[in-house]
This record gives sequence, structure tokens and C-alpha cells, in this order.
Amino acid sequence: MSSLRARCPDCRTFTAVAIGSEYECHTCGRQFAAGLVRVPRAWGSGGEAMAEAAALALPYPEAAVIDEPSLEEQTRACEAVLPKRPVVLGGCCCAHVGAVRGLGRRFGRLGVVWLDAHGDLNTPETSPSGNLWGMPLRMLIDAGAVAAQDVALVGSRSLDSGEEDFIARTGIDDSLDRSLDGVDAAYIALDADVLDPGEIMAFMPEPKGPTVADVEATLTDVARRTEVAGIGVTGLVLDASNLPVVTRLLAAAGF
Repeated sequence: MSSLRARCPDCRTFTAVAIGSEYECHTCGRQFAAGLVRVPRAWGSGGEAMAEAAALALPYPEAAVIDEPSLEEQTRACEAVLPKRPVVLGGCCCAHVGAVRGLGRRFGRLGVVWLDAHGDLNTPETSPSGNLWGMPLRMLIDAGAVAAQDVALVGSRSLDSGEEDFIARTGIDDSLDRSLDGVDAAYIALDADVLDPGEIMAFMPEPKGPTVADVEATLTDVARRTEVAGIGVTGLVLDASNLPVVTRLLAAAGF
């Protein structure tokens, strides 16, 4: 039995204990499929509402709250406290960087399914805004934390020219057949703006997105194909109507 303890979402005591990849609360007896890591930061200009959304009351034991003054410190802290099977709640998509780096050390080959209306494939040189939240997937690929061939970019429909060039060079697309072929496990990065704006309250809504049922089917398909080592949810605003949507999608991925 692990000594890693977390705050139970039901009785609010620090008596939820990690047992393998799951948690059990020693006070109220509830069992949970994962541990929650909150990352209440948005690395860019004007992202306060996105950062506040990391307080959404997801029904998982709170294993850690990561609130560091730099992205590199945030990433290292996330790696250090990452539960065996994490649910990461941002903030912006930079919250996925620590999760992927940490899980990548646990698995021989980690696939990444990145569901996002945007590419998150910019660099400081190609980004029109300079916001770091438009760069995390590119950061992970350039650092070797995940291979481009093991990445599926699902639901993207608002890409900058530099991102389009990178996608053309690397062959990244939305294929799960390609990206999950031969991987040992997958991490799912779910930005709320992948959904059609009528489906969820997202920080950067983009029209003509998939429905909740469409994304649910994708997540179920990922879980059918390989072990889902972790999942992160980002790009929300703090609105109670988001809770049932997010919990439904997490359940589809097996969490």
C-alpha cells in the first residue's frame, strides 16, 4: 500500500490513499479510478478565466495542486507528484507537458492523443501571439518526450501557418491507427475547445467542432486500442454546466 495520500472529494479529508493505480478513502470508504492533479496556471496573456477553471469540482481525490512561478518549474513539480494514473486539470494546455514527460519515463513508448481545436504546435518564432499555451505539443515533440509518429491531433480546425508547415513535414494527422500502432500506452490531452461551442463552455471556442458524443466515441476507441496511462483536461472556464460533460468524457476514457 502506498503512503501517497490525497484529499477525498466526498468527505474532504486527507485520507484517500493510493493503492496501485486507484485510490481508496480510509474515512468514507469510496474508491476512485485515478488521482487528480490541479494545475491552475495559464501561460499567456489574459488567461485568468482558464486558470480559474482548474478549480472545477471533479470527483477524484486531489493528489496535488501545482502552482509554480515558471513553466519549467511547473513541469518538474508535476513530474515529481504525478499519481500512477493521473487526471490532470488545467489551466492551459501547458499542464500536459509535465504529465507527458512524467508518464513517458514509465512507459517504453507513449502515444499522445491531442484533442484540440488548435494545433499547439507553434514555436516562439512562428507564434502570432507569443502565448506559451499555443506551443506545448511542439515542446514535447522537439524535446523528444513523444515522437511525431506517435501523435494524433484530433479536432484541429484553427491552425497557424507555421503549424501547418510542421504538420506537412511530420505527417501528423488525426489517425489513431497510425499514432497508437505499437505504443505501450497513451496519454489523452483534451482541450475543451475541441468541442463545438454549443457543447461546453470553453475559453477559446471555435465553431464547427464535434459533439460530446463524437469525442466520447474517440475516447472509447483510444481506451479500446491501448492502455490509457493518464488524461488531462484544459481550456475550460469555471462553469457548473461543464462538470457533467467533463465527467462523461473522462468515464469514456476509463477514468
